[in-house]
Amino acid sequence: MHLYIVTGSSRGLGAALVEQLAQPGNAVIGMARRLNPALTAEQWTLDLADPLSAAERLQAWLRANTGWASATLVNNAALLSAPGPLAASGLAELSAALRVGLEAPTLLSRVFLAETVGVAQRRILNISSGLGRRAMAGSAAYCAVKAGLDHLSRALALEAPDVGVVSLAPGVIDTDMQVQLRGADPARFPEQARFQGLKEGGQLQTAQATAAAVLRYLNKPDFGQNVVADIREA
Repeated sequence: MHLYIVTGSSRGLGAALVEQLAQPGNAVIGMARRLNPALTAEQWTLDLADPLSAAERLQAWLRANTGWASATLVNNAALLSAPGPLAASGLAELSAALRVGLEAPTLLSRVFLAETVGVAQRRILNISSGLGRRAMAGSAAYCAVKAGLDHLSRALALEAPDVGVVSLAPGVIDTDMQVQLRGADPARFPEQARFQGLKEGGQLQTAQATAAAVLRYLNKPDFGQNVVADIREA
């Protein structure tokens, strides 16, 4: 059996990944704050803003469930704080965004690496963003989180050369996050018009199409050769 662990699985790209991975021969675990009744995979309802509890639960589960042909961790979950200047952002909201987007992937990756030793094929896929490589006003926390995922991936690739590690920018997807950006106050978020233009210009990809492209990338024989990658350049 092939094990897949996907965070942020209740909607958007995460839900599409879980749906497409739920095939015979695969054991799929989705982690999210709420259940998605349309998914047939095992779902854990937990809040990644409490990343230590999530990591401890995964640790206990992996210790009790062994013998995998391969194991893959997909750190997909992200939390976008309200678009606007950092100085005008709520402290609790910022803390949650940083915990979900960077602390949780770090702790989950630590558990995954420690508890899957001996599995023949191991992969960590961190869902990053072009905003981790190009800063944008009004979204400082999100930019920092995604840049952190990129550099975390570089470090893990050095520490665990036998594990395929990639931080992948998946392109611009038509999700609730895009709705939030398009609906932001232009006075607080100077890029609002650009995101509105992406929607009006039909430049957004569906979550289903993006998930299919991400899984094709995940299954490439040379997965991990380019640690920081963009699916649009694959």
